[in-house]
Amino acid sequence: MITEAPATSGRRTLPAGLALTGAALAFTSLYLAAGALTPLLVLYKQQWEFAPSLLTLAFAVYAIGFLAAVLTLGSLSDHVGRRPVLIGSLVIQLASNVLFLVAADIRWVIAGRIVQGVASGAATAAFTAALVELAPQNKKRLGTILGSVGLTGGLGVGSLLAGLAIQLTPTANSIIFTVLIILTILGAAVVVLSPETITPTPGALRSMVPRVAIPPAARKEFAAAAPVVAAVWMLAGLSGGLAPSMVRSVFHLDSGLLNGLAGFIAPAVSAVIGLSFARVDPRRAMTIGIYASIVGAIGIIGGVFAGSLTIMIIGQAIAGVGFGASFTAALRLIFPLAAAHQRAGIVGGIYAVSYVAFGVPIVIEGQIAGPLGEVPAVVYYTALTVLLAFTSLIAQTHIKRRA
Repeated sequence: MITEAPATSGRRTLPAGLALTGAALAFTSLYLAAGALTPLLVLYKQQWEFAPSLLTLAFAVYAIGFLAAVLTLGSLSDHVGRRPVLIGSLVIQLASNVLFLVAADIRWVIAGRIVQGVASGAATAAFTAALVELAPQNKKRLGTILGSVGLTGGLGVGSLLAGLAIQLTPTANSIIFTVLIILTILGAAVVVLSPETITPTPGALRSMVPRVAIPPAARKEFAAAAPVVAAVWMLAGLSGGLAPSMVRSVFHLDSGLLNGLAGFIAPAVSAVIGLSFARVDPRRAMTIGIYASIVGAIGIIGGVFAGSLTIMIIGQAIAGVGFGASFTAALRLIFPLAAAHQRAGIVGGIYAVSYVAFGVPIVIEGQIAGPLGEVPAVVYYTALTVLLAFTSLIAQTHIKRRA
Protein backbone atom coordinates (compact mmCIF):
# COMPACT_ATOMS: atom_id res chain seq x y z
CA MET A 1 0.00 0.00 0.00
CA ILE A 2 1.28 3.46 -0.91
CA THR A 3 1.59 6.05 1.81
CA GLU A 4 2.41 9.70 1.42
CA ALA A 5 6.07 10.23 2.12
CA PRO A 6 7.39 12.88 4.45
CA ALA A 7 9.71 15.43 2.90
CA THR A 8 12.60 14.45 5.16
CA SER A 9 15.03 12.67 2.90
CA GLY A 10 18.19 14.46 4.02
CA ARG A 11 18.17 16.88 1.10
CA ARG A 12 16.82 20.39 0.79
CA THR A 13 13.46 20.67 -0.91
CA LEU A 14 11.11 23.47 -1.84
CA PRO A 15 8.37 24.39 0.65
CA ALA A 16 5.11 22.55 -0.05
CA GLY A 17 3.29 25.65 -1.31
CA LEU A 18 6.06 26.59 -3.73
CA ALA A 19 6.39 22.97 -4.86
CA LEU A 20 2.65 22.83 -5.56
CA THR A 21 2.77 26.05 -7.58
CA GLY A 22 5.84 24.93 -9.49
CA ALA A 23 4.37 21.51 -10.23
CA ALA A 24 1.15 23.10 -11.51
CA LEU A 25 3.12 25.42 -13.82
CA ALA A 26 5.35 22.56 -15.02
CA PHE A 27 2.23 20.50 -15.78
CA THR A 28 0.66 23.43 -17.62
CA SER A 29 3.80 23.87 -19.75
CA LEU A 30 3.24 20.39 -21.23
CA TYR A 31 -0.12 21.53 -22.54
CA LEU A 32 1.10 24.97 -23.59
CA ALA A 33 3.30 23.11 -26.06
CA ALA A 34 0.44 20.88 -27.20
CA GLY A 35 -1.85 23.90 -27.65
CA ALA A 36 0.77 25.86 -29.58
CA LEU A 37 0.65 23.28 -32.36
CA THR A 38 -3.02 24.12 -33.06
CA PRO A 39 -2.43 27.28 -35.16
CA LEU A 40 1.11 26.23 -36.11
CA LEU A 41 -0.20 23.21 -38.05
CA VAL A 42 -2.16 25.58 -40.30
CA LEU A 43 1.04 27.59 -40.81
CA TYR A 44 2.99 24.41 -41.64
CA LYS A 45 0.33 23.45 -44.20
CA GLN A 46 0.71 26.81 -45.93
CA GLN A 47 4.51 26.56 -45.92
CA TRP A 48 4.94 22.91 -46.92
CA GLU A 49 1.72 22.33 -48.93
CA PHE A 50 0.88 18.85 -47.69
CA ALA A 51 -2.48 17.07 -48.01
CA PRO A 52 -5.29 18.14 -45.61
CA SER A 53 -5.52 14.61 -44.21
CA LEU A 54 -1.90 14.96 -43.01
CA LEU A 55 -2.93 17.98 -40.95
CA THR A 56 -5.45 15.97 -38.93
CA LEU A 57 -2.97 13.09 -38.73
CA ALA A 58 -0.23 15.38 -37.39
CA PHE A 59 -2.69 16.67 -34.81
CA ALA A 60 -4.03 13.24 -33.80
CA VAL A 61 -0.81 11.21 -33.56
CA TYR A 62 -0.28 12.98 -30.26
CA ALA A 63 -2.94 10.61 -28.92
CA ILE A 64 -0.92 7.57 -30.07
CA GLY A 65 2.09 8.61 -28.02
CA PHE A 66 -0.11 9.63 -25.12
CA LEU A 67 -2.01 6.34 -24.99
CA ALA A 68 1.14 4.23 -25.37
CA ALA A 69 2.64 6.06 -22.39
CA VAL A 70 -0.45 6.28 -20.20
CA LEU A 71 -1.28 2.58 -20.58
CA THR A 72 2.25 1.45 -19.74
CA LEU A 73 3.50 4.22 -17.44
CA GLY A 74 0.25 5.51 -15.95
CA SER A 75 0.73 3.58 -12.70
CA LEU A 76 4.53 3.61 -12.62
CA SER A 77 4.80 6.60 -10.30
CA ASP A 78 2.74 4.69 -7.72
CA HIS A 79 5.71 2.32 -7.40
CA VAL A 80 8.91 4.27 -8.14
CA GLY A 81 7.74 7.66 -6.87
CA ARG A 82 6.36 10.74 -8.56
CA ARG A 83 9.65 12.61 -9.06
CA PRO A 84 11.53 10.06 -11.24
CA VAL A 85 8.57 9.73 -13.61
CA LEU A 86 8.06 13.49 -13.82
CA ILE A 87 11.73 14.24 -14.43
CA GLY A 88 11.91 11.61 -17.19
CA SER A 89 8.73 12.95 -18.79
CA LEU A 90 10.02 16.52 -18.85
CA VAL A 91 13.25 15.35 -20.49
CA ILE A 92 11.17 13.66 -23.22
CA GLN A 93 9.11 16.86 -23.54
CA LEU A 94 12.33 18.80 -24.02
CA ALA A 95 13.27 16.47 -26.90
CA SER A 96 9.90 17.06 -28.59
CA ASN A 97 10.29 20.83 -28.34
CA VAL A 98 13.71 20.55 -30.00
CA LEU A 99 12.19 18.46 -32.83
CA PHE A 100 9.59 21.18 -33.49
CA LEU A 101 12.24 23.87 -33.31
CA VAL A 102 14.35 22.28 -36.08
CA ALA A 103 11.48 20.72 -38.11
CA ALA A 104 12.08 20.80 -41.87
CA ASP A 105 8.85 19.15 -43.06
CA ILE A 106 5.65 17.54 -41.78
CA ARG A 107 7.43 14.25 -41.00
CA TRP A 108 9.46 16.00 -38.31
CA VAL A 109 6.27 17.49 -36.88
CA ILE A 110 4.52 14.09 -36.79
CA ALA A 111 7.54 12.58 -35.02
CA GLY A 112 7.59 15.49 -32.58
CA ARG A 113 3.87 15.11 -31.87
CA ILE A 114 4.30 11.42 -31.04
CA VAL A 115 7.21 12.21 -28.69
CA GLN A 116 5.17 15.06 -27.18
CA GLY A 117 2.30 12.64 -26.59
CA VAL A 118 4.62 10.19 -24.85
CA ALA A 119 5.84 12.95 -22.53
CA SER A 120 2.30 14.08 -21.68
CA GLY A 121 1.04 10.52 -21.24
CA ALA A 122 3.86 9.61 -18.90
CA ALA A 123 3.53 12.81 -16.88
CA THR A 124 -0.21 13.46 -16.67
CA ALA A 125 -1.22 10.69 -14.26
CA ALA A 126 1.82 11.34 -12.06
CA PHE A 127 1.31 15.11 -12.09
CA THR A 128 -2.42 14.76 -11.35
CA ALA A 129 -1.67 12.54 -8.35
CA ALA A 130 1.26 14.69 -7.18
CA LEU A 131 -0.81 17.88 -7.26
CA VAL A 132 -3.36 16.30 -4.91
CA GLU A 133 -0.61 15.02 -2.61
CA LEU A 134 1.27 18.35 -2.51
CA ALA A 135 -1.91 20.28 -1.69
CA PRO A 136 -2.55 21.09 2.00
CA GLN A 137 -4.55 18.48 3.88
CA ASN A 138 -7.66 20.66 4.00
CA LYS A 139 -7.41 21.66 0.33
CA LYS A 140 -6.97 18.37 -1.51
CA ARG A 141 -9.75 19.36 -3.92
CA LEU A 142 -7.48 22.20 -5.08
CA GLY A 143 -4.99 19.65 -6.41
CA THR A 144 -7.65 17.92 -8.52
CA ILE A 145 -8.85 21.25 -9.91
CA LEU A 146 -5.30 22.37 -10.74
CA GLY A 147 -4.83 19.14 -12.70
CA SER A 148 -7.90 19.75 -14.83
CA VAL A 149 -7.41 23.51 -15.27
CA GLY A 150 -3.68 23.20 -16.00
CA LEU A 151 -4.48 20.86 -18.85
CA THR A 152 -7.27 22.88 -20.47
CA GLY A 153 -5.77 26.27 -19.64
CA GLY A 154 -2.44 25.26 -21.12
CA LEU A 155 -4.05 24.11 -24.35
CA GLY A 156 -6.02 27.35 -24.70
CA VAL A 157 -3.27 29.81 -23.80
CA GLY A 158 -0.74 27.94 -25.92
CA SER A 159 -3.01 28.18 -28.96
CA LEU A 160 -3.77 31.88 -28.48
CA LEU A 161 -0.16 32.93 -27.90
CA ALA A 162 1.03 30.89 -30.87
CA GLY A 163 -1.66 32.49 -33.06
CA LEU A 164 -0.57 35.94 -31.88
CA ALA A 165 3.07 35.10 -32.64
CA ILE A 166 2.13 33.93 -36.14
CA GLN A 167 0.24 37.19 -36.70
CA LEU A 168 3.08 39.40 -35.51
CA THR A 169 6.30 37.71 -36.62
CA PRO A 170 7.64 35.54 -39.47
CA THR A 171 9.74 33.55 -37.00
CA ALA A 172 6.87 32.34 -34.79
CA ASN A 173 8.00 28.72 -34.71
CA SER A 174 11.49 29.57 -33.44
CA ILE A 175 10.22 32.01 -30.81
CA ILE A 176 7.51 29.67 -29.50
CA PHE A 177 9.69 26.61 -29.07
CA THR A 178 12.68 28.49 -27.69
CA VAL A 179 10.42 29.81 -24.93
CA LEU A 180 8.92 26.35 -24.36
CA ILE A 181 12.37 24.79 -24.09
CA ILE A 182 13.23 27.29 -21.35
CA LEU A 183 9.94 26.62 -19.53
CA THR A 184 10.52 22.87 -19.68
CA ILE A 185 14.00 23.19 -18.21
CA LEU A 186 12.65 25.37 -15.39
CA GLY A 187 9.84 22.87 -14.77
CA ALA A 188 12.32 20.03 -14.50
CA ALA A 189 14.38 22.05 -12.01
CA VAL A 190 11.28 22.59 -9.84
CA VAL A 191 10.50 18.86 -9.84
CA VAL A 192 14.09 18.00 -8.93
CA LEU A 193 13.90 20.35 -5.94
CA SER A 194 10.40 19.25 -4.84
CA PRO A 195 9.74 16.67 -2.11
CA GLU A 196 8.70 13.14 -3.01
CA THR A 197 5.05 12.70 -2.02
CA ILE A 198 4.81 8.92 -1.70
CA THR A 199 6.80 5.99 -0.39
CA PRO A 200 7.80 3.77 -3.37
CA THR A 201 6.53 0.20 -3.35
CA PRO A 202 7.43 -2.98 -5.27
CA GLY A 203 5.70 -3.95 -8.50
CA ALA A 204 7.03 -1.35 -10.96
CA LEU A 205 7.56 -3.81 -13.84
CA ARG A 206 4.18 -5.44 -13.30
CA SER A 207 2.52 -2.02 -13.35
CA MET A 208 3.86 -1.42 -16.88
CA VAL A 209 1.71 -4.18 -18.37
CA PRO A 210 -0.91 -2.24 -20.37
CA ARG A 211 -4.21 -2.15 -18.54
CA VAL A 212 -7.02 0.18 -17.58
CA ALA A 213 -7.00 0.13 -13.78
CA ILE A 214 -10.56 0.96 -12.69
CA PRO A 215 -11.19 -0.43 -9.17
CA PRO A 216 -14.60 -2.04 -8.55
CA ALA A 217 -15.75 0.78 -6.26
CA ALA A 218 -15.35 3.31 -9.08
CA ARG A 219 -16.69 1.34 -12.05
CA LYS A 220 -20.29 2.54 -11.92
CA GLU A 221 -19.25 6.19 -11.83
CA PHE A 222 -16.64 5.60 -14.51
CA ALA A 223 -19.16 3.97 -16.86
CA ALA A 224 -21.65 6.80 -16.35
CA ALA A 225 -19.06 9.50 -16.99
CA ALA A 226 -17.10 7.87 -19.84
CA PRO A 227 -19.48 8.75 -22.73
CA VAL A 228 -19.60 12.47 -21.95
CA VAL A 229 -15.86 12.49 -21.25
CA ALA A 230 -15.42 11.05 -24.76
CA ALA A 231 -17.86 13.63 -26.16
CA VAL A 232 -16.13 16.67 -24.66
CA TRP A 233 -12.71 15.40 -25.72
CA MET A 234 -14.00 14.90 -29.26
CA LEU A 235 -15.18 18.51 -29.17
CA ALA A 236 -11.74 19.48 -27.86
CA GLY A 237 -10.21 17.63 -30.82
CA LEU A 238 -12.48 19.60 -33.13
CA SER A 239 -11.37 22.89 -31.55
CA GLY A 240 -7.71 21.96 -31.74
CA GLY A 241 -7.49 19.93 -34.94
CA LEU A 242 -10.28 21.17 -37.20
CA ALA A 243 -11.47 24.63 -36.16
CA PRO A 244 -8.23 26.53 -36.95
CA SER A 245 -8.04 25.09 -40.48
CA MET A 246 -11.80 25.70 -40.95
CA VAL A 247 -11.18 29.42 -40.42
CA ARG A 248 -9.48 29.36 -43.81
CA SER A 249 -11.17 26.48 -45.67
CA VAL A 250 -14.82 27.00 -44.59
CA PHE A 251 -15.01 30.66 -43.57
CA HIS A 252 -12.35 31.90 -46.07
CA LEU A 253 -10.44 34.03 -43.57
CA ASP A 254 -6.63 34.14 -43.53
CA SER A 255 -5.50 35.12 -40.04
CA GLY A 256 -3.06 33.48 -37.66
CA LEU A 257 -4.75 35.25 -34.76
CA LEU A 258 -8.18 33.88 -35.70
CA ASN A 259 -6.64 30.42 -36.06
CA GLY A 260 -5.28 30.74 -32.54
CA LEU A 261 -8.58 32.12 -31.24
CA ALA A 262 -10.47 29.15 -32.72
CA GLY A 263 -8.16 26.83 -30.78
CA PHE A 264 -8.19 29.01 -27.66
CA ILE A 265 -11.83 29.64 -26.87
CA ALA A 266 -13.04 26.16 -25.84
CA PRO A 267 -10.14 25.20 -23.53
CA ALA A 268 -10.00 28.73 -22.06
CA VAL A 269 -13.68 28.67 -21.15
CA SER A 270 -13.34 25.15 -19.77
CA ALA A 271 -10.46 26.27 -17.53
CA VAL A 272 -12.53 29.14 -16.12
CA ILE A 273 -15.52 26.86 -15.58
CA GLY A 274 -13.34 24.25 -13.91
CA LEU A 275 -12.29 26.88 -11.35
CA SER A 276 -15.71 28.49 -10.88
CA PHE A 277 -17.41 25.11 -10.41
CA ALA A 278 -15.02 24.12 -7.60
CA ARG A 279 -17.78 24.46 -4.99
CA VAL A 280 -20.63 23.15 -7.14
CA ASP A 281 -21.88 19.69 -6.25
CA PRO A 282 -20.10 17.37 -8.72
CA ARG A 283 -23.29 15.53 -9.68
CA ARG A 284 -24.97 18.81 -10.53
CA ALA A 285 -21.86 20.02 -12.36
CA MET A 286 -21.85 16.81 -14.41
CA THR A 287 -25.48 17.38 -15.48
CA ILE A 288 -24.78 21.02 -16.41
CA GLY A 289 -21.73 19.90 -18.37
CA ILE A 290 -23.70 17.31 -20.33
CA TYR A 291 -26.37 19.82 -21.36
CA ALA A 292 -23.72 22.41 -22.26
CA SER A 293 -21.83 19.95 -24.45
CA ILE A 294 -25.03 19.14 -26.35
CA VAL A 295 -25.92 22.82 -26.86
CA GLY A 296 -22.32 23.65 -27.81
CA ALA A 297 -22.17 20.87 -30.40
CA ILE A 298 -25.43 22.10 -31.95
CA GLY A 299 -24.01 25.64 -32.01
CA ILE A 300 -20.91 24.47 -33.85
CA ILE A 301 -23.05 22.70 -36.45
CA GLY A 302 -25.22 25.82 -36.78
CA GLY A 303 -22.20 28.03 -37.35
CA VAL A 304 -20.84 25.75 -40.05
CA PHE A 305 -24.20 25.63 -41.87
CA ALA A 306 -24.74 29.40 -41.52
CA GLY A 307 -21.21 30.19 -42.68
CA SER A 308 -20.71 32.21 -39.49
CA LEU A 309 -17.41 31.94 -37.64
CA THR A 310 -18.95 33.93 -34.77
CA ILE A 311 -21.71 31.36 -34.23
CA MET A 312 -19.22 28.50 -34.41
CA ILE A 313 -16.97 30.16 -31.81
CA ILE A 314 -19.96 30.74 -29.52
CA GLY A 315 -20.75 27.03 -29.91
CA GLN A 316 -17.14 26.21 -29.04
CA ALA A 317 -17.37 28.41 -25.95
CA ILE A 318 -20.52 26.61 -24.76
CA ALA A 319 -18.81 23.28 -25.49
CA GLY A 320 -15.95 24.58 -23.31
CA VAL A 321 -18.47 25.02 -20.49
CA GLY A 322 -19.41 21.39 -21.06
CA PHE A 323 -15.78 20.29 -20.89
CA GLY A 324 -14.93 22.31 -17.79
CA ALA A 325 -18.03 21.23 -15.88
CA SER A 326 -18.27 17.56 -16.86
CA PHE A 327 -14.59 16.61 -16.99
CA THR A 328 -13.78 18.23 -13.65
CA ALA A 329 -16.93 16.64 -12.20
CA ALA A 330 -15.86 13.24 -13.54
CA LEU A 331 -12.52 13.54 -11.73
CA ARG A 332 -14.26 14.65 -8.53
CA LEU A 333 -16.80 11.81 -8.69
CA ILE A 334 -14.35 9.04 -9.59
CA PHE A 335 -11.02 9.99 -8.03
CA PRO A 336 -12.13 9.81 -4.34
CA LEU A 337 -13.35 6.25 -4.91
CA ALA A 338 -9.77 5.07 -5.53
CA ALA A 339 -7.36 4.14 -2.75
CA ALA A 340 -3.99 5.89 -2.63
CA HIS A 341 -2.21 3.10 -4.51
CA GLN A 342 -4.86 3.20 -7.26
CA ARG A 343 -4.78 6.95 -7.95
CA ALA A 344 -2.43 7.10 -10.91
CA GLY A 345 -3.98 3.97 -12.43
CA ILE A 346 -7.52 5.33 -12.37
CA VAL A 347 -6.38 8.65 -13.80
CA GLY A 348 -4.71 6.63 -16.54
CA GLY A 349 -8.05 4.98 -17.28
CA ILE A 350 -9.82 8.34 -17.51
CA TYR A 351 -7.21 9.74 -19.87
CA ALA A 352 -7.24 6.57 -21.98
CA VAL A 353 -10.92 7.23 -22.74
CA SER A 354 -10.13 10.90 -23.27
CA TYR A 355 -7.36 10.42 -25.80
CA VAL A 356 -9.01 7.66 -27.80
CA ALA A 357 -11.85 10.15 -28.30
CA PHE A 358 -9.37 12.98 -28.90
CA GLY A 359 -7.36 11.22 -31.60
CA VAL A 360 -9.20 8.43 -33.41
CA PRO A 361 -12.41 10.19 -34.56
CA ILE A 362 -10.53 13.18 -35.95
CA VAL A 363 -8.33 10.94 -38.10
CA ILE A 364 -11.47 9.26 -39.46
CA GLU A 365 -12.97 12.69 -40.10
CA GLY A 366 -9.86 13.68 -42.05
CA GLN A 367 -10.23 10.60 -44.24
CA ILE A 368 -13.95 11.04 -44.99
CA ALA A 369 -13.72 14.80 -45.52
CA GLY A 370 -12.28 14.16 -49.00
CA PRO A 371 -15.16 12.13 -50.48
CA LEU A 372 -17.95 13.71 -48.40
CA GLY A 373 -16.73 17.28 -48.12
CA GLU A 374 -15.46 19.05 -45.01
CA VAL A 375 -18.81 20.45 -43.86
CA PRO A 376 -20.73 17.10 -43.89
CA ALA A 377 -17.78 15.37 -42.20
CA VAL A 378 -17.76 17.95 -39.40
CA VAL A 379 -21.55 17.61 -38.99
CA TYR A 380 -21.35 13.81 -38.62
CA TYR A 381 -18.42 14.15 -36.22
CA THR A 382 -20.25 16.67 -34.03
CA ALA A 383 -23.53 14.74 -34.10
CA LEU A 384 -21.71 11.74 -32.60
CA THR A 385 -20.72 13.89 -29.61
CA VAL A 386 -24.40 14.71 -29.03
CA LEU A 387 -25.27 11.00 -28.99
CA LEU A 388 -22.50 10.24 -26.48
CA ALA A 389 -23.58 13.09 -24.21
CA PHE A 390 -27.18 11.82 -24.19
CA THR A 391 -25.87 8.38 -23.20
CA SER A 392 -24.19 9.86 -20.13
CA LEU A 393 -27.28 11.90 -19.31
CA ILE A 394 -29.34 8.70 -19.09
CA ALA A 395 -26.68 7.00 -16.93
CA GLN A 396 -26.45 9.98 -14.57
CA THR A 397 -30.25 10.02 -14.21
CA HIS A 398 -30.20 6.36 -13.14
CA ILE A 399 -27.50 7.03 -10.53
CA LYS A 400 -29.43 9.98 -9.08
CA ARG A 401 -32.62 7.93 -8.85
CA ARG A 402 -30.87 5.10 -7.01
CA ALA A 403 -29.28 7.59 -4.62
